[in-house]
Amino acid sequence: MKKQPPKPLGIAELKAHLSAYLKRVRAGESLVVHDRDTPIARIVPVKPGLTIREPSMRREDIRWPAPPKKKTDSLKVLMELRRERLP
Repeated sequence: MKKQPPKPLGIAELKAHLSAYLKRVRAGESLVVHDRDTPIARIVPVKPGLTIREPSMRREDIRWPAPPKKKTDSLKVLMELRRERLP
């Protein structure tokens, strides 16, 4: 008898039984999550020894550039940059 492929895992099903699915992932299984009939994500086990590190900087500590002082047409600037790169 031929084994049937597993039924696609929908978002609602995943939400309703998240603990059970995470238990399967912990056991080594990979899951593909579908939004209707479209696969949108894969849940895979973390490799042994992989460490998740904290970000090296907080968002608040990043020095962002100052906004332009005059209005800028970003499309015009982009087109000028592209023209400069053309041979």
